[in-house]
Amino acid sequence: MPDHLLLNGKKFFLDEIQHYSFRESIPIDGYEAKTLEFCKNWLQGVQEFPVQTSGSTGTPKLIELSRERMEASARRTLRLFNLQPEDRVLVCMNTEYIAGLMMLVRGLVGNLHLTIVEPIGNPLASVDPDAEFDFIAMVPLQLQTILEQTPEKKGKLNRMKAILLGGAAVSKGLEEAVQELEVPVYQSYGMTETISHVAVRRLNGAEKQEYYTAPPEVTLGQDERGCLTIAADVTGGETLVTNDLVELLGNNSFRWLGRADNTINSGGVKVQLEKVETALGEALAALGITRRYFAAALPDESLGERLIAVLEGSPLTDLEETNLKGKLSETLAKYEIPKRFGYLPRLPETATGKINRRAGMSLL
Repeated sequence: MPDHLLLNGKKFFLDEIQHYSFRESIPIDGYEAKTLEFCKNWLQGVQEFPVQTSGSTGTPKLIELSRERMEASARRTLRLFNLQPEDRVLVCMNTEYIAGLMMLVRGLVGNLHLTIVEPIGNPLASVDPDAEFDFIAMVPLQLQTILEQTPEKKGKLNRMKAILLGGAAVSKGLEEAVQELEVPVYQSYGMTETISHVAVRRLNGAEKQEYYTAPPEVTLGQDERGCLTIAADVTGGETLVTNDLVELLGNNSFRWLGRADNTINSGGVKVQLEKVETALGEALAALGITRRYFAAALPDESLGERLIAVLEGSPLTDLEETNLKGKLSETLAKYEIPKRFGYLPRLPETATGKINRRAGMSLL
């Protein structure tokens, strides 16, 4: 069984982590200290862990998660991706938040070899070029960066058991790019309150899915708004009511439609921002324009709310905007097409790498 982990290229033995006896012998920075502190607490048998929510849909807050529920979530992931003792995993998501923390827990519960690096755009650039991994969880932008900047790494990716994407939406361009990969690529659905993912959907290969599937022990439902409800061991058997509008497909599958708080009312017509963003991604890809983006609304005296799209980078030309609106009209109704385009040099992000729509609108 593994007796150590690698953190930013430094080897730490589990027994020294458990007794926190390395402070003077190995210099560590703040990120490393927080990562090792969590591992120490886990190895010492701590039963409750405070975890920060990401703040992508509201004010960040601390919630308490039990060891029992975290172990249940970890074992479900180990089973889902057939991860066995001694398998090698790369931890490249922020370990101060649930996605990164649960990669640590999976490694410690499943006796996996852990290689941990601070989150950067191309996590494979931070590890030994000869290092091989069986599993990696990333935000979509990290995988996109790997494929764009280091396409020679595709072979390394294809030797993995699976790649799990989470924390942000997968763009149309990235979804097309992963079709060239042999490794199964999955998009996750989950949140801090569900202790990481409770459902996944396959993005590539013969088993590609348009919907998310949860294991049989997870009970899915809907409230009166059409929002997803979840009951499972990770929720302590209680029913968690989300803010995610879904279309239920049988007992354990659903199609995600968007967030209830991302529905705007423009001229008396309801518009779902995620639907606009999906069409925007497809239109930009069709025109060969690579940009990050989001849809939002501005107050409008006559319409109540005016739909806009915000793109990262320099403004498009008038012709490019016209062509973009033309592409959007192929899949969207007239009232779903943004009334104007806004531009920001760089779209702000939350601490977990998601586009921060609120902060972006404040800057705009």
